[in-house]
Amino acid sequence: QVQLVESGGGLVQAGDSLRLSCAASGRTSNSYTMGWFRQAPGNEREFVATLKWVGTNTYYADYADSVKGRFTIDKNNAINTLYLQMNNLKPEDTAAYYCAASIRSSAGGRSSEYAYWGQGTQVTVSS
Repeated sequence: QVQLVESGGGLVQAGDSLRLSCAASGRTSNSYTMGWFRQAPGNEREFVATLKWVGTNTYYADYADSVKGRFTIDKNNAINTLYLQMNNLKPEDTAAYYCAASIRSSAGGRSSEYAYWGQGTQVTVSS
């Protein structure tokens, strides 16, 4: 089992920045694919970013088109923590943000590929 706990959400204004954190514990592995998803009220959960292990200390990041150039996903393996740096936030970024982990190194943007989920952290961006 893998436990994931998100933090760092809050209420900000458009143009501001936030950094989300996801602390992982339990049976973690540096080779797991880690991802961030978000869900706004009335909407389905959507892909935001993934970080895939592709080799020793080498990871590949992928982003939804809506956040490319504004969000950055990275991780600190020493403390088993995943991050999502969000810059130039927009009101449409308002959602609950979830951290997810998949044992599949090929996992991508489909939430069904991820077996482990955090409880979510709310991000609200006012205009």
